[in-house]
Amino acid sequence: MRVFITGGSGYIGRSTIEALIRHGGKVTALARSEHSARIVSGLGAVPVAGALTDVDVLREVARQADGVIHLGVDYTEGTAEIDRAAAQAPQEGAGSRPYVHTGGVWVYGDTDGVVDEGAPLNPPRITAWRLENEQRVLARAATGGHPVVVMPGLVYGRSGGLVQLYFVEPGRTAGAVPCIGDGSNHWALAHVDDVAELFVLALNAPAGSVYAGVSGQNLPLADITRALSHAAGCLGRIESLPLGEAVRRMGPIAEAFALDQQLTGARARRELGWTLTHLDALAELAQS
Repeated sequence: MRVFITGGSGYIGRSTIEALIRHGGKVTALARSEHSARIVSGLGAVPVAGALTDVDVLREVARQADGVIHLGVDYTEGTAEIDRAAAQAPQEGAGSRPYVHTGGVWVYGDTDGVVDEGAPLNPPRITAWRLENEQRVLARAATGGHPVVVMPGLVYGRSGGLVQLYFVEPGRTAGAVPCIGDGSNHWALAHVDDVAELFVLALNAPAGSVYAGVSGQNLPLADITRALSHAAGCLGRIESLPLGEAVRRMGPIAEAFALDQQLTGARARRELGWTLTHLDALAELAQS
């Protein structure tokens, strides 16, 4: 299968390219710089020069592929508009072939216990822009398109991702890992390699499907930060931050980290045969 991927040099993208190739896929990856091109080439993909704003490139490369995975995000002014166009163009190119779009479970806001993909939507401000874009993507199922949305949870593993950037690295610098509030809120976790496998499986999902990419390990932030303190080398030292102070230090993403979320990935396991291989998040986070 020939797959075109955006965001291939990113955290989840690198694992996804590896998974695609492991499953026999031939991957073409958008690369906005020589550095990105070297990364995707090293993973076995063929780089195509371009950015998410190069919609003609996105449309044409998607036209030559058997499926598309859109992982790239341009976190600059106009993120929502850029993502809208960067989703529309490859869908136009792909036609009736699979197009897998990346969302995220933060759009559900605080959950009332364990929920699935049908839960009410109440996103924090940092991800509120995703709602309209995802609705536009899924609407194409009614006009002959083949959209699928994968919504990863808080992704960890391979010493990367948001937990590394916002918790482990500050912990190494300050000698204590930050914890927002008392840490009683839950995170819906998933290992990056398991999420990558889900993106591969989603290429064979029915049009209009939505899948939560979560492991079912919905752990309290207090336990997570204690594990991360070992990864940071500060061995149990935690700094509790009021939400306002966390927002001052981290920006609005702190509001997402403070969400109390518990979700199940049963739909993906049931419908796609998604098999999780990383089932002890705390042990792996401690070694990040």
